[in-house]
Amino acid sequence: MKTLKLTLLCCLLSAFTFADVSKTEKDALIALYNTANGKEWNKTWDLDKSVSEWYGITLEDDKVIAINLSFNNLKGLLPSEISQLTALKELNLSFNKLKGQLPKSITSLENLEVLKLFSNGFSGAIPKDIGNLKNLKHLELYNNDFFGEVPESIGNLTKLESLILSSNQLMGRLPSSISNLKSLKVLSLFDNSFLGTIPRAIGELTELEELVLSNNAFYGSIPGELAELSNLKTLLLGNNSCKGNSA
Repeated sequence: MKTLKLTLLCCLLSAFTFADVSKTEKDALIALYNTANGKEWNKTWDLDKSVSEWYGITLEDDKVIAINLSFNNLKGLLPSEISQLTALKELNLSFNKLKGQLPKSITSLENLEVLKLFSNGFSGAIPKDIGNLKNLKHLELYNNDFFGEVPESIGNLTKLESLILSSNQLMGRLPSSISNLKSLKVLSLFDNSFLGTIPRAIGELTELEELVLSNNAFYGSIPGELAELSNLKTLLLGNNSCKGNSA
C-alpha cells in the first residue's frame, strides 16, 4: 500500500513539474527544436526539463509568450507547428541560419507583436495573409532571400511601428495600402528591386522618423509630400532614378 501511495505521489509530482505549458505548446517547441537542429544550438534545450527552464522561452500564465533565440546557431526550417503557440507575442530568431519559406500558419498568431527573422536565409514570398497579424508592431525580415511583391494586406497592420524589409529580392510596386500604417516610425526597404514612383501616400505617415528606399528601381519625381513629414530624421533615396535624387 505504501508503495502504491509513493508511486501515485511521484506521478503527481511529475505532472506538476511539466504543467507549465500544455502538451500542444510543448510539442510545438519540440518541433522547432527538431527542424532547426536543436542539438547543435549554442544554448540548447534539455527536453527532459521543464519548459520554464529552456533558454530563450518566456512564459506567462502557463503560456509561451516570447521566444528569443537570436545568435543561437539555428539551422533548418521554421515548422508550421509554431502556430500552436497561440499566446505568442514575440518571435525573435534573428542572426541564425534558418532557410525555406515562412509557414503560412504563422499568420494565425493574432497576438504577435514582434516578428524578427532578419539575417537568416529565408526565401519565398512574404505570406499574402501577413495582414492577419493585426497586433504586430515590429516586422523585421531584412537580410534574407524573400522575393515577390509586398502583399496588399500589409496595410492591415495598423499598429506597425517598424517595417524593415531591406536586403532581400523583393520587387514590384509598393502597395497603396501602405498609407494605412499611421503608426509607422521606420520604413526601410533598401537593396531590393522595387520600382515605380515613390507613393505620395508615404507623406501621410506623419509619425515616420526614418525612410530608407536606396538601391531600388524607383523613378519619377520625389513626392513633395515627403517634405511634410515633420518627424523625419533620416531620408535615404540614393541609387534610384528619381528626379532630384541626391540623398
